[in-house]
Amino acid sequence: MAIRTCRDLDVFRESYAAALDVSRLVKRFPPFEQYELASQLRRAARSIPANIVEGWGKRASTPEFKRFLQISIGSCDETRMWLDMSKDEGYINEKDCQEIKERYNRIGAMLSSLWKQWRGAVK
Repeated sequence: MAIRTCRDLDVFRESYAAALDVSRLVKRFPPFEQYELASQLRRAARSIPANIVEGWGKRASTPEFKRFLQISIGSCDETRMWLDMSKDEGYINEKDCQEIKERYNRIGAMLSSLWKQWRGAVK
C-alpha cells in the first residue's frame, strides 16, 4: 500500500485508536481525577498521533520528521508510566493495565522502527 498521508502509516492508525481507547477508559476514573491523572494520561496518549501528524507535515526534512517521531516515542513512554500510576492508584486493574501497556509497547516498537528506517523517500 502506498503511503500518501500520515493516516496510511500503521503506527498512526494504531496510536490514534489506542488514544481513543484510553480516552474511554479514563472516563471511569473518579471525578476528582478527571483534571489530574485522567487528563495527563489522555494528553500523553493523544500526543503520539498528534506528533506523527505534525512531523508528517515536515517530512521533507528527514531530521525534522524524525524529531517529531522522537517526541511520539517519549509520549508513548509517558503513557505507559501514567497507566502504571492509574493501576497503582486502583483506577484500572492489573489485566487491563497489562493489555494496554502491551499495546503501547507495540506502538513504541513501530515508532522506533519508522524512526530508524525513515529516509524521506515517501512523498
